[in-house]
Parts: sequence; C-alpha cells; structure tokens
Amino acid sequence: MKKISFVSGCYNEEENIEELVNRVFKVCTKFPEFDFEYIIIDNKSTDKSAEILTNIATLEPRLKVILNVRNFGHIRSPYYAMMQATGDAIIYLASDLQDPPEITEQFITKWKEGWKVVAAIKNKSKESILFFMARKLYYELISKLSDLDLLKNFTGFGLYDKEVIENCRKMDDPYPYHRGMISELGYPVAKIPFTQPLRKRGFSKNNFYTLFDIAMLGFTNHTKIPLRLASILGFILATLFSVIGLIYLCLKLLHWKEFSLGLAPITVGVFFAASVQLFFIGIVGEYIGAIYTKLNKRPLVIEEKRINFEIPPN
Repeated sequence: MKKISFVSGCYNEEENIEELVNRVFKVCTKFPEFDFEYIIIDNKSTDKSAEILTNIATLEPRLKVILNVRNFGHIRSPYYAMMQATGDAIIYLASDLQDPPEITEQFITKWKEGWKVVAAIKNKSKESILFFMARKLYYELISKLSDLDLLKNFTGFGLYDKEVIENCRKMDDPYPYHRGMISELGYPVAKIPFTQPLRKRGFSKNNFYTLFDIAMLGFTNHTKIPLRLASILGFILATLFSVIGLIYLCLKLLHWKEFSLGLAPITVGVFFAASVQLFFIGIVGEYIGAIYTKLNKRPLVIEEKRINFEIPPN
C-alpha cells in the first residue's frame, strides 16, 4: 500500500489545529487505497498549540508531532518537516486553514494520474485587496527578473512526489526557498486554482519582516539582475553627472559674473546620488547575507521532542 504524508508547520494556532487535523483525516477516508500520516511541526508556540497536538497524537497514531526547542522561523521549520516525511507523496498545507484541506483531494487525483508536482495557485483571495495585489505584483516582478519560469501566486501549498523531495534533499540548502526549488528542478506541474478564504480564527503570524524575508530570499536565490542593475545605473548616473558637471563648468567660464550655481541643484544631486547608493548597498548586503547563511551550514531546526515517530530524524 502506497503512503501519503501530509505536512504542516504550526506556530500559535491553538484555535485552528484541532479542526485542521479533523479535516485532513476526513480527506484521508476518501482514499482507502492509501496509507496516511500527518506530520505537524510546532515552532515553539507560546500558546497551547503544543499541548493540543500532544493530546491529539495520543489518540491518533497517524498524527506525528515534532516540537522544536525554539522558533526557527517560517522558512526552515516546515521544510524540515517535509524532509522527515516517509510517504510516496508529500502534501504541504498551512495550519491556519487558509489552505483548505479539501482541495488536497484534487492533488491526490492528479498524482494518481502521474503528475509528480501539483501546485495550488492562489488566483483569488478574500483577504485585503491591497495585500493581495502587493503579493501578485511581487510574483510578477520576480517571475520577470528570474532566470527560471517561477510559479506565480504559489505559496508552497501542493503535492510533491517522493522523487521530487529526494532531489530537494540533495540540494542541502540550509535556508531553502522551497517554491523556487520546485521551479529549479523543472518537473511538469499540474496547477489547481483556488480562492484563499479569510482566516476564521486568530491572527496571521506574517508581518512586514517575514514577508520581506521571503521576498529577498526569492530574489537572491533566482536572479542576479539587481546586482547588474546597480552596475548599469551606476554607469548611467556617473555619465549623467559628468555631463551636467561639464555643462555647468562651460556656463561658468562663459558667464563668470552672471552665472550663479546655487545650492538647490547641488543639494538635490547629492541626496539623489546618496539614496541610490544606499539602496544598492542594501541589495548587495542581501546577497552577501544569503552567501553567509549558506556557508554557515547551520541545521534547519533542533528538535526538543517527537511523538509517534518510529524512526530517528533524517
């Protein structure tokens, strides 16, 4: 009997976790030809999430729980859990119920047809229109700048054959951009459009920093264009300011007494040049930071405890 692994990350989702588990296992009942496991990794929640997961796991052996010693972030922790899955296919979904578990029925059907990657594409959302449009603009921008054909409006919610997961494991990335990895591997993707529902309970754990972190990770992993743009723009500005400087010099020499340079153009020029320099220094810093993270080779997470596992950590 083939096995399918569901995987979710969790951080302070005490109000959603029980419904999530029930809805996932309800999907499982529709596919009696498969064996199932559900791995949830708790990223050191400060509410009762870990306690609830532990209680459910004592009654449901198919639920496997990993408790981290600290919060390792929203990028490394879920990816680590996927690497612990033993299924012939792995389905990842968020624990806030904004990735509806019922859609995974379509994932499994597509996998049975032979697709190794099935991606849920968030074409519509009931969240704030400004927030949704900002996300969409980001996906469009990174897709155009990237050397790869990156999936647009894809958050990682999808199914991955074990062959795909093994190839991800071989990349051995200490700070993985999973959705970019899928495009990097180049497997054909079955796309399932869906409308993201509003969060029923609790609050989103994403903030400006976490979203910025994901955005910069996408840029630094899949495009060198910002670095090249810095060189091109630097050359253009250097040429422009040289020409302006030469024009001012000529005007001053020709009209020594009448021509007054003034502080306004100097002030504008200095501040404009300084702001451009600071912006691209930040871009370069992001790339250096990405290199630093990869060279450190720190573990994805450190476990405090695991429940219902029969094998040691991978």
